Amino acid sequence: MIRIGILGDIGSGKSYVANNFGYPVFNADDEVSKLYANSKQLYVNLNKKLPKYIYSFPINKNQITEAILGNHNNLKKIIDLVHKEIRKKMKLFLKKNKNKKVVILDIPLLLENKINNKYDILVFVDSKKKDINKRLKKRENYNINLLNKFKKIQLPLEYKKKKSQFIIKNNFKKKYIKMRIKNIIKEII
Repeated sequence: MIRIGILGDIGSGKSYVANNFGYPVFNADDEVSKLYANSKQLYVNLNKKLPKYIYSFPINKNQITEAILGNHNNLKKIIDLVHKEIRKKMKLFLKKNKNKKVVILDIPLLLENKINNKYDILVFVDSKKKDINKRLKKRENYNINLLNKFKKIQLPLEYKKKKSQFIIKNNFKKKYIKMRIKNIIKEII
């Protein structure tokens, strides 16, 4: 099984690109949302660490935002608990798709949290700053302070770009993205 990890800036279109590969995608953001909605255990663990902020189930993303903005140590506490669960979910995903030729890992902080392995093919999604900002401002939960906190814990984009075997310039045109993906797959397989 070939594992393709998708890297890029927040709002660069990583999920858009991942979903255009046509192979099973592990989307960590979707899994986190499911955990917040369904995992009583995650709620108990977060409530134990951050009772002032996380006090109702299902976990409300506004509470998570307040916790992150409330204290700079809270983001690490949340990531530690959430990523432990995400790793479990990813292992299940990989097990379920073990007979697939290719799987796509759409995981923010893939390198930062050492979720990738040395055989993963890394694809960096490169987008123009103005396009990213325009897209981010359209998001329902857009918060510049929160965004800046997440950017601080990320490895530099130049480092991620250098680590990647492939770069896709994301112009958000499906035809172009599909063509780039086709070329990448051809080269990998």
